[in-house]
Parts: sequence; structure tokens; C-alpha cells
Amino acid sequence: MIMLLLTIAALVSANADRHDSADSPEKRALAYLAREVPRWSTENKCFSCHNNGDAARALYEAIRLGHAVPAPALLKTTQWLARPQEWDHNGGDTRNSDKALARIQFAGALVVALDAGEVKDRQILFRAAELVSEYQQKDGSWQADANGIIGSPATYGTALATQQACRILRRADAKQHHAAIARAERWLLRLEPRSNLDAAAILLATAEMKSEGTHAREQRCLALIRKGQAPEGGWGAYSRSAPEPFDTAVVLLALSMPNSRPNVTAMIGRGRKYLVSIQQADGSWQETTRPAGGESYAQRISTAAWASLALLSTH
Repeated sequence: MIMLLLTIAALVSANADRHDSADSPEKRALAYLAREVPRWSTENKCFSCHNNGDAARALYEAIRLGHAVPAPALLKTTQWLARPQEWDHNGGDTRNSDKALARIQFAGALVVALDAGEVKDRQILFRAAELVSEYQQKDGSWQADANGIIGSPATYGTALATQQACRILRRADAKQHHAAIARAERWLLRLEPRSNLDAAAILLATAEMKSEGTHAREQRCLALIRKGQAPEGGWGAYSRSAPEPFDTAVVLLALSMPNSRPNVTAMIGRGRKYLVSIQQADGSWQETTRPAGGESYAQRISTAAWASLALLSTH
């Protein structure tokens, strides 16, 4: 019995050492993002919704969960997020930028920065939520840059943008934004999921809804996701698409919500193994682009951000 207990203790200790090692997938991902987040604003004299929005959000989430993140990595971003009135004028070329999506990305990072204790003043989130709400469409959705096509890490797509915007309004003041949240929820529940990304966005949304009548829609989304898991363990845009890190990450986040659905543990495990298996040596991932195989720094940063969030949520 004593030998058995010693063996179990040794295994637990070994697992803890692997978790804390510099070579763990989470630490390599966070190290990559910690380098890239401050580099963009320093070199380009502007704040990016990919670096200072998506990627910063992943670093704030890591801090919230107790991971070490170098203070300089987020110093300028935290100062930037505290000034929502400047978000539309980030110092870069805004002629082709999607202001609606950028506001969602910055506000999403702000929500987690508050959760992590890096931002103290909740009044900032109230102002940010007002900015996000300005772009809600009459049908209840937020039309992101990828309207009409499958979303990507840097464009989200309408379903994911709507879910993220709805979450921001709920976290800011669910009572004040009740009407807008209700319209967004109705739109999401009416949406017929045709992609794994849409199904994941709907599951992320229903996990936070208090209304009844979501079970049938959740089951439809879960069925699509089960069918869409590739032999490699990940998910692509559609059921027969090759797996991609971004789609896999968003699905994993949906499946790993605190009130997650039963019988998804095996899917999560296979999806996580896929993400880890394709992580690059510098801690990043090959960017998910539409169509696949393209090159884009913005997509690469946002892909790494979503993949990092997925690893943190499924550890």
C-alpha cells in the first residue's frame, strides 16, 4: 500500500512538473503572445484589434487563471483599453477597418482585464458596452466583416461576433442592455448552424442564456460538432473540411463551458491533442485563413489567441 501511494504521489508530482515546465503548450503559447502584444504598438505606433484585442484577452485570461505573464507585455494595452473613446482612432490606417468588430475585440479584452484585476474601474466597461451596442443591427445581430461567408480569426463572422457582443453587454449591465441582449439571443436561436463555427458560437451563447427552450438547438449544434470532428481530432469550417486551429479552438471553448453538456470529454481530449500537435516551435499556430493556406500576420496572431484560450480552458 505504501509503495502504491508513493507511486501515485510521484505521478502527480511529474504531472505538476510538466504543467509548470517551460515547454508546456500553454507556456509556449503565452510566451509567444507576450512578445507579440507589445511589439505591434511599439513598432507601428498604433493599437491592433488582433494584438491588443484578441491576443491581450488571452494573456489577461492567463493572469486570471494564475499563470505568470510579464508585466511589460500588457502595460500599454491596459492603458489603451482604458480609453474606449479613442478605439476608433487607434493611430493606424482605419479606412478599411471594421469598427464594429474592433470594438467587440477591444471590449472583449477589457472584460477579461477586469476579471483579472488588471483594470479596476468598471465604468470603463459601461462606456465600452455602449460603443459595442451602437453597431447592433435591427435583426439583433452584429454584422462583422465576414458577413455572408464563414468567419475567420480576424473577422469572426456574424454568429461569433454576435455571441461575443452579447456577452460584453451582459457583463457590463444585463439589466440596462436587456432589450439588446434579448434581440441578440433571439437571432442566435433562430440561426440554422451550417458550420462548426456557427454551432460553437450558438453553444457559447446558450451556455449564458437564462431562457428556456434552448435544449433542441443545443442538441442540433452538438450533433453537427460530433459529425464534424476530423480523424485528427480537430474541426474545420464544415463537417468535411480539413481541421484548422481556429475552428478547433472555438469548438473547444464551447464544449468546455462550466455548465458543459454531458458526454463531450472524449471530444475535448481529442481536440486538445490536435491543437498541441500542430503548435509551432515558437508557441504560435499556422494562421487559419479563408480560403486555407494564406499568409496573414493578423490572422496568425488571432489564431494563436483563440488557440491559447482553448488550451487554458481545457487544461
